[in-house]
Amino acid sequence: MAEIFYLWEDREEPHSPYWNMAADELLLEKAAPHLEYPLLRLYRWDRPSLSIGRSQSYPFEQEGSYCIVRRPTGGGNVFHDVDLTYTVVVPAHHHILQLNRMDSYRIFHQAMLPMVAKLGFSGELQQREQEKVDRATMKCFASPSRFDVVDRGGEKFAGAAQRRTRAGILHQGSIKLELTRGDWDALERALLEAFRTGLEVEYSPWKPDAEFLAGVDLLTREKYAGKEWNCEFGA
Repeated sequence: MAEIFYLWEDREEPHSPYWNMAADELLLEKAAPHLEYPLLRLYRWDRPSLSIGRSQSYPFEQEGSYCIVRRPTGGGNVFHDVDLTYTVVVPAHHHILQLNRMDSYRIFHQAMLPMVAKLGFSGELQQREQEKVDRATMKCFASPSRFDVVDRGGEKFAGAAQRRTRAGILHQGSIKLELTRGDWDALERALLEAFRTGLEVEYSPWKPDAEFLAGVDLLTREKYAGKEWNCEFGA
């Protein structure tokens, strides 16, 4: 019997990179404790953006080309002009929380492998960590991590980063648009089908209420759009 995933198709209007990260943080810290099921969010960016991991060095050299925001999760630097982004929030009572960190990461990418094949590419899970990677300056798609989706030559198709708190898991994922020759809509449809079949879920529509959205706006202004979080936190 399929389980339920809430689905927030947050695609009607692209958001700023600051708003996107604020929304994900609040999904974990404010929404997750009240969720009966995991929640999948699909969203887009309103400008060429670069998100950096929670502990990454701030890339001042990219400021002229990209809007830079620090994620609440770890991982490397991800450019968001050539990818599809999604978030899964898993509440603390869900069985995924019984898995260790790497296994909870693996199951989402395992579900994508048939999707990659249907789109005409050969995909597999990266089995080893890259050696001698500088974690402070790591570029996500140039440095595959264990259980990322890669081709047989090691080129990375999909990666993610997680944060665990008492509220649950925040899983932020990125998939190369190369898989659908730049077609966002086609890749979103493919991802929804991949999770539906690979994770054996059915979707239930979810929309945030006005109080949640007001909280996102406030967190955007007070944290994610600020220099202290973006430039200085990882120093």
